[in-house]
Amino acid sequence: MIVTVSSRHMNVSSTLKSYAEQKANKLPKYYDRIQEIEVIFDAGKDSIRVEMIVNAEHKKMFIAHHDQGDAYACIDGCVDKLERQLTEYKDKFRNRKHNAGEDKRLRA
Repeated sequence: MIVTVSSRHMNVSSTLKSYAEQKANKLPKYYDRIQEIEVIFDAGKDSIRVEMIVNAEHKKMFIAHHDQGDAYACIDGCVDKLERQLTEYKDKFRNRKHNAGEDKRLRA
């Protein structure tokens, strides 16, 4: 898994970069088919916006952004949103029922 940290209109400190990488590395616990995570910091006039893009297998993308609070709070907010998205997708993917064969046997 590759974690990329980039920024627009600001410089990212090494502690902020390592914090973002540390939080991003916890996401495969929720969905194990993650291939790449991209963290983007964007500084506006009064606030910082953080966007996280998760690329998984089969061209599946999960996107979260947060812009309230400081950069560390924004990272935590994005990770919380991605945890929810990944667990919901994983549950939906695992709970698919293929009962077509059973229905035919019950009718006969």
